[in-house]
Amino acid sequence: MACAAVLLERLGGVKSTGHSRWIARCPAHADRSPSLTLRELPDGRVLLHCFAGCETEAVLDAIGLTFADLFPEPLTREHLPRLHAPFSALEALKCLTHESGIVAICASDLAEGKPLSAIDADRVALAAGRIASALEAVHG
Repeated sequence: MACAAVLLERLGGVKSTGHSRWIARCPAHADRSPSLTLRELPDGRVLLHCFAGCETEAVLDAIGLTFADLFPEPLTREHLPRLHAPFSALEALKCLTHESGIVAICASDLAEGKPLSAIDADRVALAAGRIASALEAVHG
């Protein structure tokens, strides 16, 4: 079943707002009028946004789904956009500085015995990918 179809069947007050676009009542809060928008991209990924401010994770939890349910298949390097021009050394260093800070914060939390949330674990994985990409872009 398509990603959008899985979401739509679990939501209330669903209305189409255009091709591959819908609005529905957000299940993460007492929503009287639709505030949750959904959009299915051509590759099957689904974007959603609650205009009342609910986090995507809260919306998904409320309907028994996870972030993986927003993607028809796991993203791989082939899905990532290609860089048209290589990073400069300065851009790579700025990236490394920022992303290594993310990793350091999460490592500190883990060292203190604090578990990482799913969102934090995803962000660390993204940081690791960006660090590898920065090296690849500069190194060639």
